[in-house]
Amino acid sequence: MRALIVVDVQNDFLPGGSLAVAGGDAVIDPINRLIKAFSEARDVVVCTADWHPANHISFAASHAGKKVGDELDVSYGKQRLWPVHCVAGTQGAAFSSALLSDKADVLVRKGMRRDCDSYSGFMEADRLGKTGLAGYLKERGVDSVAVCGLATDFCVSWTALDAAAAGFKTVVVTDASHAIDVAGSLAAARESWEKARICQVTVCDLLK
Repeated sequence: MRALIVVDVQNDFLPGGSLAVAGGDAVIDPINRLIKAFSEARDVVVCTADWHPANHISFAASHAGKKVGDELDVSYGKQRLWPVHCVAGTQGAAFSSALLSDKADVLVRKGMRRDCDSYSGFMEADRLGKTGLAGYLKERGVDSVAVCGLATDFCVSWTALDAAAAGFKTVVVTDASHAIDVAGSLAAARESWEKARICQVTVCDLLK
């Protein structure tokens, strides 16, 4: 069985949002095509969502004298600082109204701890906390995973890498994902995929 993991198609990551991915709304139609196809095939559809407390460690506003783009040394390594985004219960944290999120089999919320970020839908940034997604997929009999959404070089990439590490055959759907691409982050992500044997595919590849 296959699973489609739709990563963080939330208002704050879309045009007009506080951490908007330029052109990010272009992923919604191709993602919806995939959601429909996976649902009709009775494969698994997962939607992940950032769900942060208002004083989250990843927010520049949580650190006096720091600005967006700075990096902090924290207990689990380097933490890049972002604008305040996807605060739990806000409109910015809601899925796009255009996304067929109601067809998802499961919703995974992440980044809920104040002192730890979580780009991945599988594990927190400290590499200790787990969301339970790997266990859920294995219980459902999933052996292959397609990952798409926002942003390609951060949450999509980390989710794909953790899927592969958990033993799932993993692909990234490049035309259903969009990158931020800061300081070479997209090239670094692609290099990591190659090392992890994660393939890049298109929506058409999956719908064949």
